[in-house]
Amino acid sequence: MTLASIVVPSRGGAGRLPALLNALRVQDDPAWEAIVVLDGDIDDSAGVVAAYEQELPVRSIVFPENRGRVAALNAGFEAARGEVLIRCDDDLIPAPDYVRLHRTGHDEGMCGLIGLPINQPVETPYWSAYGASADEQFRAAAYRTPEHMTWRFWGGNVSVPREVHEHVGGYSPAYRGYGYEDVDYGYRLHRVGIPIRLVPELETPHRMAAVTTRIRSDRAYESGAARRVFESRHGIGVLGDPWRLEPSAWNSLVQLVAHTSSHGGLLRMAGLIDEATRRLPGAVARKLIALNVEAAGLAGYRAGGRRDHG
Repeated sequence: MTLASIVVPSRGGAGRLPALLNALRVQDDPAWEAIVVLDGDIDDSAGVVAAYEQELPVRSIVFPENRGRVAALNAGFEAARGEVLIRCDDDLIPAPDYVRLHRTGHDEGMCGLIGLPINQPVETPYWSAYGASADEQFRAAAYRTPEHMTWRFWGGNVSVPREVHEHVGGYSPAYRGYGYEDVDYGYRLHRVGIPIRLVPELETPHRMAAVTTRIRSDRAYESGAARRVFESRHGIGVLGDPWRLEPSAWNSLVQLVAHTSSHGGLLRMAGLIDEATRRLPGAVARKLIALNVEAAGLAGYRAGGRRDHG
């Protein structure tokens, strides 16, 4: 039986890892191992993993200091022994058929598999006003995407055969902040002709952390900056120019805010929006959140990641 290696990058995950490891405990497929890569152990996550090592095929790699998610992923895949390599972020709670579906999904030929997240955040004003509907729209749009573009959704719940991973190489160390190391990997799979399939049965509950406008705007800013890194590696034509939006009053407003706002200013505005969302009508709150998040993505792209605080 083909062994599946589950690589779990983690930082500050002591509170998240038990739910993941308990979910792996009840897998209906026994042919797996898990490597938890601790990107600097700041909360005794190593002790959490060690408590499971006697009963589960799990082990940890501990970095003495923070080296970033790319380094953690690459270290985990280098240590893996399996022929199917699964990336599983530490805030996922896999179903009992998770390993089996990832493993057997590669039986019929070379491919990459993606399971989309089912976001299950703590309820916040942000989530009620904007996050829940945005999440539904994202997932619906993903399943409508033609197969030649599904590489864009490569993320925290994916798998490839070992020989494919060795062919395309590891995650790129060019990505040091938040975002696009996964999109880059997915694009490299696509570029060498590996089909990438979204598998609805692999949708997995995700205890997401971006539960405020401030957090979501900060991540959008960092992701915008990381898009610049992607373009430097693969060209602007792959994803298109993010500033070339359909002409509309809304898009003009988003561009104006992005042009005139700093990273610090966007975060301060996001904080005010989070406070106001508790009192505003839902439609108004939703528009304000969308404006800040969308503008933050463009501003991060414009600034190339510079975290000015003006």
